[in-house]
Amino acid sequence: KKTEKRTMEATDKPTTVKWGKEVIKFYFAPEKGGNALKELLCEKTNVPVDRMKVMSKTKGLWRGIMPSDYTFPSDMSSVVELNFLLMGTAEKDKIKAPSKKTIFVEDLPEDEAAKSGMVEPPGLTNLGNTCYLNSVTQCLKSTPGLTNVLSQYSGQNPMMLGLKHTLASLQSSTRAVQPYSLVSSTKSSYPQFAQTNAQGHPMQCDAEEYLSCLLDTAARDPDRQLSSGIKGMFGIEFEETLSLSHTESESESESSVKHDSGMKLVCNIQGYSSENNVSEVSQGIKLSMGGAITKHSEKLGRDAEFTREAKISKLPPVLVVQFGRFYWKLTPNSMDHQGVKCKVMKPVGFSETLDLYNFCKDDIQSKIRILREAHAKEEEERVAKKLKNEEIIKKDDQDHDMEGEDDDAELKAALAMSMQVEHEQVQDNLPEGFMGCYELFAVVTHKGRDADGGHYMGWVKADTDNNGSDENAATNDDWFVFDDDEVSPCKLEDIVKLKGGGDWHMSYLNFYRAKKGM
Repeated sequence: KKTEKRTMEATDKPTTVKWGKEVIKFYFAPEKGGNALKELLCEKTNVPVDRMKVMSKTKGLWRGIMPSDYTFPSDMSSVVELNFLLMGTAEKDKIKAPSKKTIFVEDLPEDEAAKSGMVEPPGLTNLGNTCYLNSVTQCLKSTPGLTNVLSQYSGQNPMMLGLKHTLASLQSSTRAVQPYSLVSSTKSSYPQFAQTNAQGHPMQCDAEEYLSCLLDTAARDPDRQLSSGIKGMFGIEFEETLSLSHTESESESESSVKHDSGMKLVCNIQGYSSENNVSEVSQGIKLSMGGAITKHSEKLGRDAEFTREAKISKLPPVLVVQFGRFYWKLTPNSMDHQGVKCKVMKPVGFSETLDLYNFCKDDIQSKIRILREAHAKEEEERVAKKLKNEEIIKKDDQDHDMEGEDDDAELKAALAMSMQVEHEQVQDNLPEGFMGCYELFAVVTHKGRDADGGHYMGWVKADTDNNGSDENAATNDDWFVFDDDEVSPCKLEDIVKLKGGGDWHMSYLNFYRAKKGM
């Protein structure tokens, strides 16, 4: 709303003009005439006088559009306030001085420029086959809440201090960061990352192994704020049921239930049989959470085959999915008989959203189902209300049209509020309105056919920050690819092509965040 503040004249009357969604308030002396009113409106709205239509909502004045050279009645003592409706489009050519001083990103201090969102995020320098570490670290930098947890870390673990320092440097720098402290602390904490080849050069390491070591170290740290924060962020709990297979005995039944926990799901992509052929991430997760194992049967008194079925009993706010691309192949006929590490190249597709409903226990499924049914009903009501408003708009004037839009906005807010208060949430540590779906925000890929070589890169959604704030997530498809210290923009369509099947980069670790709604 715009309100004019100036010295009032004796004949000035408070005036309200509705222009689109904007309400303009000022004082006007009617004896100045209609042309003076138009000139004043032009000054306030930039709508040219010859293109504006002014209609009166004040009783006793003109009907319809105000005629040119209109003269107000001489006696308007009974009129307390003037009300008008203005129609017309403002001129876009008129240049107004900016209300705020323009500040160029080049003039900002480096830490402010890094946080402004107007420059590309910094990369990480490769310190000798450390692309496995660089790619994972870029994904962790954009993991919701992780940087906040680490910023409060007061422990002494070198690996955690190295990660804290590296993430803080990435936040405050516009140039590539050299992760010396993180690399050195990783190698000293876990000697497998310090191995060298015959020439003394650092060997390539596994990105998933590095991530697992990092999260395990954090979860075991004496700093309870860090350990509980990591477990609460990535931790998944499972309920696993083992049942005696029907092929072993049709008359005997035997089953057991155990509980387990972890910090990732595995997408098993080695199912080549017709019934287990994996071409999509959900199929691979299903395969990894089931299957058959052989163990001793108390009832049969011998080893027997049991059917295994795992269900999720607690969901994480941040979900990591590992694609099982690497496996150990035995080589009994070789001279050393040690075997060889191999890579599965087959394509396994994934999309921006992953639905975990079918992998959850019945009690979690029940909560999600109630929320989904309520959401579907509310969406139907919203669409019906919108269609009804459109019918009203067709029969009414522009003023009613604006009121219809306001009603629709109020309806959306009311529906959102009703969902928040009426339905039980799935878990306290998940977003309000969570319905079992996760949104992809980062990917670690591996390129090359050699499992002990190749190259890792990180791919991160551009609108993701370390606080998990992402208001435009539904519409923004901008991403960045981090090839060590080289950073390039890309799109969501480039990300979903990382499914494998060739010599190009293929997904190895997918990072998802719990999302509100479907």
